[in-house]
Amino acid sequence: MDHPDHQPSQEPTGVTGVTGVTGQELGRSLDRRAELSEFLRTRRARLKPEDVGLPDFGRHRRVPGLRREELAQLAGVSVAYYTRLEQGNGRNVSAEVLDAIARALRLSGAEHAHLTHLAKPKQHKKKPSARPQQVRVAMRELIDTLDNVPAYVVGRRSDILVWNRMAAAVFGDWSQLPPQERNWARMVFLRPEYRELFVEWEQKASDMVSFLRMDAGCHPDDPRLSALVGELSVKSEEFRRLWATHDVREKSHGVKRLHHPLVGELTLSFENFKLVDDEELSMATYHAEPGSASAEALRLLASWGTDATRAGTSAR
Repeated sequence: MDHPDHQPSQEPTGVTGVTGVTGQELGRSLDRRAELSEFLRTRRARLKPEDVGLPDFGRHRRVPGLRREELAQLAGVSVAYYTRLEQGNGRNVSAEVLDAIARALRLSGAEHAHLTHLAKPKQHKKKPSARPQQVRVAMRELIDTLDNVPAYVVGRRSDILVWNRMAAAVFGDWSQLPPQERNWARMVFLRPEYRELFVEWEQKASDMVSFLRMDAGCHPDDPRLSALVGELSVKSEEFRRLWATHDVREKSHGVKRLHHPLVGELTLSFENFKLVDDEELSMATYHAEPGSASAEALRLLASWGTDATRAGTSAR
C-alpha cells in the first residue's frame, strides 16, 4: 500500500484561524432534542395532505406541509403527545408509536432508523473512545490483493482508514495528507480538486452530509464529530445548506462519474459493505463495466502504478 500510517488523528479536529469560533465551542455535543425536533418538523413539512390521503380544503396554511394535528391523526396518537415528541421530548416513547409516526411520515428505512436513534438513544452506549478505529490485519491484506479494484475502508465521521494502490491512483494519494485530513467530508467540501474530480459533485456532497447525519444520530455526544460539523459549517456555505435539510439516507451501491486528471472520464460502479464484526466500518469497492472505456482507463492506471498516483495528485 502507498500509505505509511492509516490511522486518523487522535487529536480532536477543531477549527483554527476562524474568527470568533474556537475549537472548544465547536467540540460541544450536538443537542439530541433539537435534532429530533428539527428532523420531525422537516419530514412533516415535505408532505401535503393529498400525499397521505387527507382532504385539502384549500385553507391558508401558515407552514408548509402537514399540520401537527393531521400527522397525529395519521399516526393514531393525540396532538398533545405528538407535539411533545416534535418538541424534542422523546422520553418513554414506545417503538410502536415511532413505527406509526414513521409510516405516517413515509420515512425510508434509513430515516426510520435515524428517528429511533434520536428518540430512543441507547443508554448503555459508552461515550466514543478517543482511540482511533482499527482495521484488522487480514482486512488490510485483502484490500492489498485487489490489484485492479480501487478499495478503501471508511469509519466514523467519514474517516478514511486504509486504502489500496488503485484507490490512491483514482482518488488521490491520501498518504500525502495529515491523518486528520483523510476524511471524505472534509475533502469534498474543503478541497477544490474534489469538486473537479466528481462530475456530480452536488450529489456526492449530499451523500456525505447524509452519512454525517446518520452518525450524529447514533453518536450525539461525540466531540470530534461535533467539531467536524462545526468546522464545515463555518467554512462551507454548501455544507450549512445541506446540513439544515436534515436528510438521511444510506447507499449500498450505485454509480459514480469521475473526471480524472490523467485518464479523463470514468464511470465506476461502487459497492459498500458493512463489516460484520464492526458495523461502524465499511469497505467500498469500485469497478468498471468489462470492455468499457472506463475499464481500459483503470487498466492504464494500474499499469502506471505509483507514477500514476503521484502524477494524478500533482495534476489536481
